Amino acid sequence: MIYRKYIKRILDFIGALIMLIVLSPLLLVVTVWLHFANKGAGAFFTQERPGKDERIFKLYKFKSMTDERDEEGNLLPDGKRLTPVGRFIRKTSLDELPQLWNVLKGDMSFIGPRPLLVQYLPYYSERERKRHRVLPGISGLAQVSGRKCISWDRKLELDVYYVENLSFLLDLRICFTTLKKVLSQENVLVVTGNLEGPLDLNKERAMKLQKTKHDA
Repeated sequence: MIYRKYIKRILDFIGALIMLIVLSPLLLVVTVWLHFANKGAGAFFTQERPGKDERIFKLYKFKSMTDERDEEGNLLPDGKRLTPVGRFIRKTSLDELPQLWNVLKGDMSFIGPRPLLVQYLPYYSERERKRHRVLPGISGLAQVSGRKCISWDRKLELDVYYVENLSFLLDLRICFTTLKKVLSQENVLVVTGNLEGPLDLNKERAMKLQKTKHDA
């Protein structure tokens, strides 16, 4: 309980501060690199995400895609906007580094359930909603258990398991497993979203299927 309430946040703050200072040259190089690679679209991606207690915060990442559009002004498909540089920073997880600022501010932790989209909030079950009882993380139990290769149900169940069993030893295990997977590039898929598609559409399909079976 002491670790959850006090020590975890202290370690997050100190760790994020040290990493931002040490990695500042790398952050600068990647920022300049993306500025040119993204064809004027900027080096940073920001998006509102739900954090602890479903409080909305602004998440920061390095931007891996351009803002190129078709003749009608619509954004091109992700695959066409993803640049070679963007593919590299995703594969090496460099795109996650700006979230150190989120950790420093207290929006996020190093370890915790990944912050998902705001639009998913109405689709969680009461049990799945437990994932918002702690700060979201740069990495988490679901990420080291398969990342985008596992189902939404499995991912959300792992998030809840983490919340219910949060401890220093669990965080330490996830941290070392994350480093191992990043260095070995294990289970790295350079795609957007989950292999099952967006969570909201996945939940709606499941509800329609259940209703069809019930009506039959």
